[in-house]
Amino acid sequence: MKKIYLLVKIVVVLYMLLLIPLPEGKKEFHRASRTPFTWNQDSLWKNLEDTFLMAKRLSPVKLDAMVEQMRADADVLLAKYEDSIYGPTRKIHDSIAHQFFRIAPLIAAQDKKSDWYIRYYNAVRRQLKMDSRYWDMSTLSARNTSYKLLYGLRAAVEEILLQSHTDEFIATMRVADEPSVTPAIDMLGITVHSGDLLVSRGGAEVSAFISRGNDYPGNFSHVALVHIDKDTRTPYFIEAHIEKGVAIASLDQYLKDKKLRFMVMRPRFDLPEIQLNPMLPYEVSEYMYKEAQNKHIPYDFKMDYHDASAMFCSEVGSYAYKHYGIRLWEFQSTISSDGIIDWLNAFGVQHFVTQMPSDLEYDPMLSVVGEWRNKEVLFQDHVDNAVMDALIGLANTGEELGYNLWALPLGRGIKAYSAVLNSFGKDGVIPEGMDATTALKNNYFVNRFQRLKSKTLQKAELFQNENGYLPPYWQLVRFAEASQVK
Repeated sequence: MKKIYLLVKIVVVLYMLLLIPLPEGKKEFHRASRTPFTWNQDSLWKNLEDTFLMAKRLSPVKLDAMVEQMRADADVLLAKYEDSIYGPTRKIHDSIAHQFFRIAPLIAAQDKKSDWYIRYYNAVRRQLKMDSRYWDMSTLSARNTSYKLLYGLRAAVEEILLQSHTDEFIATMRVADEPSVTPAIDMLGITVHSGDLLVSRGGAEVSAFISRGNDYPGNFSHVALVHIDKDTRTPYFIEAHIEKGVAIASLDQYLKDKKLRFMVMRPRFDLPEIQLNPMLPYEVSEYMYKEAQNKHIPYDFKMDYHDASAMFCSEVGSYAYKHYGIRLWEFQSTISSDGIIDWLNAFGVQHFVTQMPSDLEYDPMLSVVGEWRNKEVLFQDHVDNAVMDALIGLANTGEELGYNLWALPLGRGIKAYSAVLNSFGKDGVIPEGMDATTALKNNYFVNRFQRLKSKTLQKAELFQNENGYLPPYWQLVRFAEASQVK
């Protein structure tokens, strides 16, 4: 009996010791000096929805005639845009965005849609990517113009897609046929070459944070470098995961790891380095493939792309191409919002001038080859983004990420066990580089996100039942902001 009492006493004392939190001062970090981009277009979003409702009341004949006339006007503007090279401050960019935003709700209301809006968007982004080769992408005007057209028009396209019948939904978009001589495979209808970069959006809650927690909130949270063996044509995907650091995935593993969307990007064939050596992208991917095979590269929670001893996902591609003389992310990504900085800093991030996955889309060194998503996951993507935008709003009011203090001893025990697994080359429950407190804060964040998402989905379902159509993104944000709970 005394032995049991002594054992209980030891356990209690140990638990109490493990319950003592370590001092948590702010981790050192490198702050950005930019200002986050804001649309400030609430009245426009409301007007677009009003236009959509008005269009749904029109007869199909009258609506189709209106769309046809506006399409003709937009095509004239596009022809002018494609006929020259425009700088980022030219008004034609705003004109194109305005024209597309005007016609988008009308197309969304049509019973039968053509794929004109897809072709138009792809033509605009091909031209902008071509023009931006001559821009200084570090300037605010270049960044804002690229973002408004590439991200803004995609947002309009996706609102149309979500109001489309299932048989009208266009999952695969082929954008530009950028030449490449490296080995290739077909991936969901898109030709993917060795050396290509796949930017994607994962299904985890933190993926929403990564895609939205940026001065230019985006659609992507992850980057993978494609390597295709030139003898066997077997594809491999080299990527950095929080759970295990830099790893190699097969095609099946890559696709089974939940993706809400992905976009294929390829270095321009006219880059001097590739003109001298057309197989350079293959050599880049092969180099990184061997690096990942031959040594353990832990995940870089600090997001310091200057230090390759640990890597986050964007760093895998940028490090490999930099080794061969091609610098990606021609401009640095910046995170300037105090709330986002505080929350990311709680997860271990120390560098807020870095390389974010979403910003790779605007790099003029790369062409957008194609893009994929389907209707079900697209709506989930929008809901997750809306929930994250609402949470970021809370973060910016000064709310901090908490955690369950009583779970700290258990968390520390799990961390110790995870460290033992890591020493044998296995993945632990708590990732290498993440301490117990951070893991508990992550749990707090995930639970908070899921509760808010559940309430947002309830409101979205009620909206759809009452109105007969899926709520647009701005409505989802409103639902999330109105549903915030601790």
